[in-house]
Amino acid sequence: MLPEGGAALRKLESLPRQPSRNYRMLIDSSRVLGMCDGKEAMKQVIYKILNTERYRYVVYSWNYGIELLDLFGKPVDYVCPVLEKRITEALTQDDRITEVRDFAFETSRAGRVHASFTVVTDVGEIQAEKEVQI
Repeated sequence: MLPEGGAALRKLESLPRQPSRNYRMLIDSSRVLGMCDGKEAMKQVIYKILNTERYRYVVYSWNYGIELLDLFGKPVDYVCPVLEKRITEALTQDDRITEVRDFAFETSRAGRVHASFTVVTDVGEIQAEKEVQI
């Protein structure tokens, strides 16, 4: 039973959201420079989740990252639906991401599957992609 008829819970729910400030990663030049927030920070979150193998690094929670290593050597018709499911599961672990949709797969390069998709976040929609070697 909540005290005051749930007023304490309503007060907690009405607290303002904290900003999602991050250090700005300059991926192409392998540098960290300044800070970013909003959509730019969410793009980095998506990039980091999709480029961290789940269960591999002790520093990350088991809820962080994506499982991709076991897809090597599997047929394309198996990899595409599994990749869609794993990307969705990995990204929706973050409470700022509400949905992952509009998947499109390109399999024209031998030994690679390229997935593009839309990530719906609390700061708007972000177009993202991930390529996997199989």
